[in-house]
Amino acid sequence: MPLFLVTRFFRRFKGVFEASIAHAMECQCENDRGNTPDGPSSPSVQQPPLSTLAALSVTPADHTGPEVEGNRYVDCDPSDDEHGGCVVDPYEEEEMAPQRPSIQNNKNEGSNPQVDLESPFRAKNVVRPPMPWTNTTADEELEKEIEGDIVRPPMPWTNETTDEKPEEVIDGDVVRPPMPWTNMTAYEKPKEEIDRDAVRPPMPWTNERPQEEVDGDAVRPPMPWTNATTGEEPEEETKGKSKGKPGGKNRKPKEKPQQQPTKQTEDGLCGPSNGNTICGDWFAGSCCSPYGFCGNTTSHCGPGCQSGACLQENIYNLLSPNTYQPDMLDGVFEVVGESGVPAMSAALMPNNRVIFIDKVENYTQLVLDNGQYAYSAEYDPVRNTVKPLSYKTNAFCSGGTFLEDGRLVSIGGNAPLAIDPTVGDGFQGIRYLTRPMGRKEYNGQSWDEPGHQISTPRWYASVQTLPDGAIWVVSGSLTGFDPSEPENNNPTYEFLDKNGYPLGGSVLYPILERNQPYYMYPFLHLLKDGNVFVFVSRSAEIFNPRTEMTVKTLPDLPGDYRTYPNTGGSIMFPLSAADGWEPEVMICGGGSYVEISSPSDPSCGRIRPLARDPDWEMELMPTGRVMVEGMMLPDGTALWINGCNRGAQGFGIAKDPTYDALIYDPEGPLGDRWSIAGTSNIARMYHSVALLLLDGTVMIAGSNPVEQPILVANPDDPMQAFVTEFRVEIYTPHYLLGDKVGYRPYDVFLPAKYLPADGRRFIIDFKVYGDVEEVKVVLYHGGFVTHSLHMGHRMLYLFTEGFQPGRRRQRILATMPPDCNIAPPGPYVVYVVANGIPSVGQFVMVEVHH
Repeated sequence: MPLFLVTRFFRRFKGVFEASIAHAMECQCENDRGNTPDGPSSPSVQQPPLSTLAALSVTPADHTGPEVEGNRYVDCDPSDDEHGGCVVDPYEEEEMAPQRPSIQNNKNEGSNPQVDLESPFRAKNVVRPPMPWTNTTADEELEKEIEGDIVRPPMPWTNETTDEKPEEVIDGDVVRPPMPWTNMTAYEKPKEEIDRDAVRPPMPWTNERPQEEVDGDAVRPPMPWTNATTGEEPEEETKGKSKGKPGGKNRKPKEKPQQQPTKQTEDGLCGPSNGNTICGDWFAGSCCSPYGFCGNTTSHCGPGCQSGACLQENIYNLLSPNTYQPDMLDGVFEVVGESGVPAMSAALMPNNRVIFIDKVENYTQLVLDNGQYAYSAEYDPVRNTVKPLSYKTNAFCSGGTFLEDGRLVSIGGNAPLAIDPTVGDGFQGIRYLTRPMGRKEYNGQSWDEPGHQISTPRWYASVQTLPDGAIWVVSGSLTGFDPSEPENNNPTYEFLDKNGYPLGGSVLYPILERNQPYYMYPFLHLLKDGNVFVFVSRSAEIFNPRTEMTVKTLPDLPGDYRTYPNTGGSIMFPLSAADGWEPEVMICGGGSYVEISSPSDPSCGRIRPLARDPDWEMELMPTGRVMVEGMMLPDGTALWINGCNRGAQGFGIAKDPTYDALIYDPEGPLGDRWSIAGTSNIARMYHSVALLLLDGTVMIAGSNPVEQPILVANPDDPMQAFVTEFRVEIYTPHYLLGDKVGYRPYDVFLPAKYLPADGRRFIIDFKVYGDVEEVKVVLYHGGFVTHSLHMGHRMLYLFTEGFQPGRRRQRILATMPPDCNIAPPGPYVVYVVANGIPSVGQFVMVEVHH
């Protein structure tokens, strides 16, 4: 079957993961469009000539000395006393500064398309059941409904017909219940509900309007405007016009269809849309949700069950009494530049540049020397300039991590596209990028791909660096096709050595296998004992990668699905020497099902996985979010940002962006830990990123929820409701606003830049302003950021001694963690934090003790 037909089928007949398939096939669909007789298809935007784009450049501003730009020092070198500890990086290579297209900032969420009466709904000449407000069928001259001469049945709240004067008039206004197909009362123009522009809600199994049937015999839940299910033939397919009005002498009474015998589900699907199956003892729960899944999440127990029972109380009722109104903190968003490519993935490199990675597109802002568009870029956060980078294999939805030597590795991806024949298949690709500390000659160099491949194809794989420097690669899709079909899935793991070379072989992983199709991009956190906390869908466990055994099965997290495609966010709170490096994990957000109408989960769970009896402590976010990402800040708070209130990850299946930055205080009392700290005006939807910079601010980029880039939104089409976003924002948190920035530690000097994790101490020299009561030393690893995951992200509070309150000049000793279980090898940033205000960070390399 042609791939576009496969896509069309699964978008209409949705089982468990209807819209995730549309997302899973995004690259293959692009390939279909690209393979035309005339060559690659045209981009979705008006492209400037390649020669014009290639000629775009920017001249960096002149720098004459140490520079602070927006509270960000330029390339600090504490050993350079002449410049006060900071010297200017001339960055003499010519920078690419793309000319910014006209991008409309769109805060309107995607609305449902209006009903088109020239669509197949009418083209089929279908005779449908009577509308509840009329004696005529839907296909018989709908315009007559507004002529006022039709006698309608009595309304349920009166003995009169709708054409007669209503009985109850209060102060000239009639108060009546809303009609089932509208938010208006019956007296408020109910007849306009049948106009050509009437908009009805989408069916729960499809993104399409209800008139677009996939099969003639599909059994589906009742339509909101009729009591018959589509499987009970409420409409008579005819080749001509209607043979008579319902109830007339030309129409025979319809026999009530026989109820099919119920049977227990074999695949987790249930209800009338799935053969009247019941959940029975299905492992995920006995409740058959209104959208046809078996389970026991709040999405099942909240709206109610078609069959079965709920095993838990609605989580909203459980948590609401313990949740308070969020506080307000300062926080500022500022647009500072443009990313050059859509920022699907990102990482802060040891040269203080940010790397953006995208998929193969038919338009980006940067062009390579070969005339093709660039799909990766290197962004300088000091000068806000960008350079194009090339890769050889499609890195679409890859995973990533850092090696011990500081190289970034990107693993997996997707198929090639005809629009760019220079980029090959990336399903098994391994890409390396080198940016050593203090080695400017590497700036602007492209990805290195010597040809190494992982053992099996992986799209949407998670990656974790282990204590010995080896790489654990977990999950992924084999094909990018329907994840409800097991043959498309790769619920396995494999290993790379510390140099990033594949060791071969994939091993079936039970927690992934039993959580299909919600098994991709699992959350991974390395614990202090060298084992890994693994979270998939709603399930959690502790896994030992050395013995390849599950150490402990943890309780399920209450609430909805949390991993792709209803992705929430996951962080591990700072590990501290003061409490023995005890880990605690927090997971927030998620969603109910893969549809633009899916509500997002506002709940969060915290768990100490190594406790004697670990369990989830639950609380609520200020609002529900999906595609939200969390990261630790140097002052010990957590930032939760990006995402939206409804929908799921995928193309065109999300709406209602969430613009607020949320600050979470892990040390606050339960129910009173959240603050709203600034609001952006840019929607950051699917394929957005956020990461901490050296100066303590946060870079935010991306949002590309379309198959190919668009620069002008169409709010009436969910597939084009949001533009491809190239704008880069800097978010300045509360701890750097007002007069606080003047009290940050400065002139930080680290004599040692290569630090083995073996418990040894190292010296830090710095200066402080004013009365400082407390100083902390933070070891921070930002990780690889993509799809709301911050792979490998961790923050440590080191043990320190020697601080002398009241003195301006300070010299302290900080003690490294005892082993790489706590700090796996790779690049980290050291921040000195005085009274909650961080210094400008400096890169160090944490090494395995040999």
